[in-house]
Amino acid sequence: MAYIDGFMAAVPTANKQKYLRHAKKMSSLFKEHGAQQLVECWGDDIPPGKLTSFPMAVKCKKNETVVFSWILWPSRAVRNKAWKKMMADPRMQPGSSPMPFDGKRMIFGGFNVVLES
Repeated sequence: MAYIDGFMAAVPTANKQKYLRHAKKMSSLFKEHGAQQLVECWGDDIPPGKLTSFPMAVKCKKNETVVFSWILWPSRAVRNKAWKKMMADPRMQPGSSPMPFDGKRMIFGGFNVVLES
């Protein structure tokens, strides 16, 4: 069954093009290791919350935009094998591909697909 890695981050709005270049570079790397699809979404209609919200989850500042993305893998096993290889890949090291946002505020997780419609 398919497996999804989901990510959310606050990206400085002024860094949108830098972020897209970074995402394209990472997309190629993920696909090289078995990902089927990578989707990047730039926040457009992200309402503030009182108890919870996308902006609150990543401590989004006024000069930042929430980004939501996911990677589609054929299975968790493929994903686990890929991440192990990618973490050792020199192209994934911070010096070779610095993130154009504060990675400490990025949230992520792996999800089993339970319904496709």
